[in-house]
Amino acid sequence: MTFVPSFVILLSVALGACGGSSGGDSAEPPDDPNTLGPLAVGHIQFTEVDAARGDRPILVDAWYPADEADAEDRPLARYPLAGPIALESVIAKDDPKVRSDAAWPLLIYSHGYQGVNLAATDLMEALASHGFVVLAPEHTGNAQASPTDSFDEAAANRVPDVSFLIDQMLARSQDAGDRFHERIDESRIGVLGHSFGGMTAIGMAAGWAGAPADPRVRAIAPMSAVIDGKLQSDEREGPNAGFTEAQLNSITVPVMLMGGTEDINVPIENNAIAYAQIVNAPRVLAVDIIGATHNHFAAICKIGDLLIENGFDQDAWPLLGAEDLVEPYETTCGPDVFPIEEASRLINLYSIAFFRRYLLDEAGYDQYFTDPFVDTEPAIEVTSK
Repeated sequence: MTFVPSFVILLSVALGACGGSSGGDSAEPPDDPNTLGPLAVGHIQFTEVDAARGDRPILVDAWYPADEADAEDRPLARYPLAGPIALESVIAKDDPKVRSDAAWPLLIYSHGYQGVNLAATDLMEALASHGFVVLAPEHTGNAQASPTDSFDEAAANRVPDVSFLIDQMLARSQDAGDRFHERIDESRIGVLGHSFGGMTAIGMAAGWAGAPADPRVRAIAPMSAVIDGKLQSDEREGPNAGFTEAQLNSITVPVMLMGGTEDINVPIENNAIAYAQIVNAPRVLAVDIIGATHNHFAAICKIGDLLIENGFDQDAWPLLGAEDLVEPYETTCGPDVFPIEEASRLINLYSIAFFRRYLLDEAGYDQYFTDPFVDTEPAIEVTSK
């Protein structure tokens, strides 16, 4: 098994998305997770420094429910990739005030191996529009901008990175001078992530690579996460290449396992292993997207489309050092594969429904995991216990 690297670095070679209160026994969900939520969305970028780990810097992008009046005249957010090239949001506004009528649940998204923290901007924006503060850290040393750590070093840093950011956000919520003052609900914290980031999400609840589980995390949603270390390539075998049955048995928070049935990088069987061995969680859900690949959960199409829009068609990518982007783009974004727009809709829908249900206790969202609704979605298969 190999981790698919992200491809934003190739651009530099080429060019030099609700309230915080519980919904309890509500029979219907307050908001439709199939669409953007009712809240304005803000975006900021900042760096936190972990003094306890050698002044380790962690770059963070954050999305949050924004003050609607303040957001109205703000420019749209831009997510820089390399040089002048940036993904431009059509939803999030740049640096508005945080909406002040609730303490919001906190989610942290962990990117893939040597990846970028902007790998799932559509999902981040959608979650924020439904009432979550969402952080996407760049894991220093295992990010595209700093691919310096070994596999074991990278694994050992993942859970501490996320726990540190939880510390920081709770401290900011206690700081009367901070924009997030009294805006974070410390009792409602979740973690999600893709590929190596999916392993990070599991590690937050099971412990990983020498770091203990973080009891403040109340729900996790790993996507395409490696479970069985035997699927790893030779250079990534070892105690941190997967999770033991004992680790998975130790998970005691709700879990949603997502993956694509056509994923050849992290086969969907990984989710089946996790589903069977997570036996002490109050709820375990496996959501399979039929026809999706590993890269349907990342920003491959946005990045490739951006190259094309800037005058570099696929024939030119090898000349620009972007050979590695061609195959994932074709298998993820072409006309004969599962539509990326549909994959994004389903990933957003189920992520929103899961965290609204299991962080905010809004029982109306159960319907999205039961047969009457699932039967209307031919590309979804849901197993639950």
